[in-house]
Amino acid sequence: MRGAATPRSSGAPGAPLVLICGLDHANIAEEDAVFRAAGVPYRTVVARTEADYLGHCGEADALLIQYGDVSRRVIEGLPRLRVVVRYGVGVDGIDVEAATARGIPVVNVPDYGTDEVANHAVALLLALARKLARLDRQTRAGRWNVFEVGPVTRLVGRAVGILGCGRIGRAVSRKLAGFDVRLLACDPYITAFPPGVEPVPFERLLAESDYLTIHCPLNAETRHLIGAAALARLKPTAVLINTARGGIVDTAALTEALEGGRLAGAGLDVLEQEPLDPASPLLRMEQVIVTPHAAWYSEEGRSDLKRRVAEETVRVLRGERPINCVNPEVFARTR
Repeated sequence: MRGAATPRSSGAPGAPLVLICGLDHANIAEEDAVFRAAGVPYRTVVARTEADYLGHCGEADALLIQYGDVSRRVIEGLPRLRVVVRYGVGVDGIDVEAATARGIPVVNVPDYGTDEVANHAVALLLALARKLARLDRQTRAGRWNVFEVGPVTRLVGRAVGILGCGRIGRAVSRKLAGFDVRLLACDPYITAFPPGVEPVPFERLLAESDYLTIHCPLNAETRHLIGAAALARLKPTAVLINTARGGIVDTAALTEALEGGRLAGAGLDVLEQEPLDPASPLLRMEQVIVTPHAAWYSEEGRSDLKRRVAEETVRVLRGERPINCVNPEVFARTR
């Protein structure tokens, strides 16, 4: 039932309360072990909307969130709130400015799934380059004909553009280095690029990439960065890969480009609307592979994420500084 809170652990009277909100799974063994060892009480709450948070999280000293938006109204409406911890990397659903104004640290785990996401991006690229999904479907349908899917071209010598060269973008470049491709990257916030990667401006990245893989965060600057204008600058033979955030790509513009033959294909693990509408034209396109926001996932990665989220929460509640904080300026103040 939405908003229902389930007690899972108890601590000393007056101990800070942790609320675990909006998980897509019921197994919280890792969190339980950390919180029990620290003597920190917690509850699970089915909360994803602003109304859920305001109606059922008023006692929270810490919010642990996987999905759902923590708005300014939520942050200002929870009087005991001391920390917001995100299960994952992106904090685009959290009003960091509002949290900072209240001196509340916003914590994420930026490196837990680097290898998984990089592998997923490369897997999508290779599957589209070799047209594996289309070959599989036609073979299962009884059509044993390698040429039916159209021409398949060599990957060697092709230009792979990496938009965003942080942890995941760098991991992608390392994994692709053995494929003898030309590696280009655009990231205005770094100056030192990995060996073998050529830094280029955004316009050149679009113009020269045969495969464009997105690894930048979603923020006001990058929302719909890949829109109609950017898509028009890509080669009509280019393929787009997105394992970052759905809002970086304008879905309507992408759909139109694919339908019009102005883009050769796309591998999409993230979309503006999740789950994707079953009626979406993207699901009917042979040249598109869609996965359900799965790039982050491995059993090892998930376990690591859950443990580290709990450990970071305990650090803050003990008055310590977390290992990862997206608004570290809050620690320059007297807390």
